[in-house]
Amino acid sequence: MYGMLLESIQHFVQLEYGEEVWMEILQEGGVKNTVFKTRQQYPDTLMTNLATALAKKNCTSLDTTMHFFGKCFVRFFSNLGYDCMIKATGRYFCEFLQCVDNIHMQMRFTYPKMKSPSMYITHVDPHGVVLIYRSTRQGFTQYFMGQLFQIAKDLYETTLDIRVLESSNNNPGSRNVMVKFRIDFDNRDYIAKTRRMNAPNSRKELSPVPCNLLLELFPFGVVINEKMRIIGVGEKLLQSWGGSSSILNTHVDEIFKLRRPKGISFTWRNVNYLHSVMFELELVRSNEIINVENVIDKPRNTQLDRKGSQGGRSILLKGQMRYIHDIKAIVFLCSPLINSLEELPSMGLYLNDLNPHGMSREMVLAGWQHCERLEMMFERAEQRSEELEMSYKLLDQWKNKSDELLYSMIPQTVADRLRAGSNPMSTCESFESITVLFCELCDFNYSTIEGVMDIVSSMNAVFSLFDSLMDKFNVYKVETVGRVYMAASGAPDRTKHHARNIADVSLQLINRVRFLKLPSGLDIQIRIGIHSGPAVAGIVGLKVPRYCFFGDTVNTASRMQTTGIPGKIHISPDTRALLPSDLYHIEPRGTLWVKGKGNMETYFLNEKQESRISENKNQSSILT
Repeated sequence: MYGMLLESIQHFVQLEYGEEVWMEILQEGGVKNTVFKTRQQYPDTLMTNLATALAKKNCTSLDTTMHFFGKCFVRFFSNLGYDCMIKATGRYFCEFLQCVDNIHMQMRFTYPKMKSPSMYITHVDPHGVVLIYRSTRQGFTQYFMGQLFQIAKDLYETTLDIRVLESSNNNPGSRNVMVKFRIDFDNRDYIAKTRRMNAPNSRKELSPVPCNLLLELFPFGVVINEKMRIIGVGEKLLQSWGGSSSILNTHVDEIFKLRRPKGISFTWRNVNYLHSVMFELELVRSNEIINVENVIDKPRNTQLDRKGSQGGRSILLKGQMRYIHDIKAIVFLCSPLINSLEELPSMGLYLNDLNPHGMSREMVLAGWQHCERLEMMFERAEQRSEELEMSYKLLDQWKNKSDELLYSMIPQTVADRLRAGSNPMSTCESFESITVLFCELCDFNYSTIEGVMDIVSSMNAVFSLFDSLMDKFNVYKVETVGRVYMAASGAPDRTKHHARNIADVSLQLINRVRFLKLPSGLDIQIRIGIHSGPAVAGIVGLKVPRYCFFGDTVNTASRMQTTGIPGKIHISPDTRALLPSDLYHIEPRGTLWVKGKGNMETYFLNEKQESRISENKNQSSILT
């Protein structure tokens, strides 16, 4: 479907429910588009997804929501001036129903890929009509009914009562839908007008006109009897076929293919129902091109002589099917559809073949004069549309990349607040209890590793390993300064298990580094220090913003790391108090003098013996 249908939904949902509800149903319906382009095509499922989401939001049925969407479309295109075209179809609502297909045919020039439904009236009375609706879209019946209600109310000042008499698919497994409606409304004025037109004329009637004269006026016309056989054909159409009279008394399906209206069979009954609808017939072409010069030397085929249908392009005939009571037959009053002069040779036609009394010649010549300019405009518009679509795709890709980069520097919850316009200082919060980890790479200097690039590659391998473990244990990486890696748990996402999260990730760091193969070939050890307590965290500054931690807890955790031992996890008494003794093996280190703290009783964190044995087995199996 074209974007204009979705634009109408967006406009009136925002108008009646607000921008917040619109964004919610977009997210609920899985729709990524926030703006729809009028002439761009979108999947039909977008509308049903939006209707399902809005129905769930308002606690209403899907039918009610689709009905509302149909009304929205009529109100929307009325603001764009399309209501004038509908009003011009006739004085009465019944005349509009008879001309809907003609409106869709005209709209194809503006929206060439439009998949319009087909509809026709089978019964008319003073109290309403019986309407047959056919479509290739499933689930749009209520949407169509909403359109009819709003058109009748706004443009014809009448009210409708619509009932579904029958609903079925044309074929099992097919997406084609056929619905039979009974539409009740005040139709007395239209019936009165029809009776006046059909009343006998008091003046003297004209003498009958020969059918041959009618076909001379319409040289592409066709006369069809009740058995759907051709009993008369215009001279120019006969020449296009090949000048053979074998076309007469042939079933119409053997000569023509019904292009429009779509979704119906080419029968006498349907043609009479659709007397006010424009028909399009395609002259059936032969698959084999016959050389006209050699036709005389070869015997005639018993089948139809198609020697005149060897043109490369099909001839499309557009016109009205009219029942003539005097001859008990239908006359197809038509003209060929020609877009430019270049199409004439491929069809085997000339300007002289077109009706001299109609507008066919003038339309072809006028179209030729403006064709080149229009084609350039269409090409430019199509090129700009493709460029715009590509720009939107690139914009989404770069937005995702920028989001990944931003979230790697700042927590997502904090970054979203900054995007909403919050002051950076408003992101600063105090946390009652968090756990901070400092980890330093030991024996990592120029005397043991040759070359700066070896240092960089080795540090990258170790820190990349650390990064891969942080999200797994709900730990936030704060920063790296030289050979020191800092992380925290309990901020910005509060959790009461922050000490356990840091303890678990620390044990993993000790074990993983032991088996890590560095580019320099050196066995690296790490020294970890942990402390728990209150802290303040937030973003300070404008350039190169980072989510930083402040407070004595950070300083004490750093002291635990600097006074630790390589290969050990050094923890403070506050962290020791938060760790359950049945899950971890904690070894007292004794009293230690800590700068700024004085004497402090500290501990080493070790995992249980059985856990270490199983971890060693797992690591060995991975390495082998």
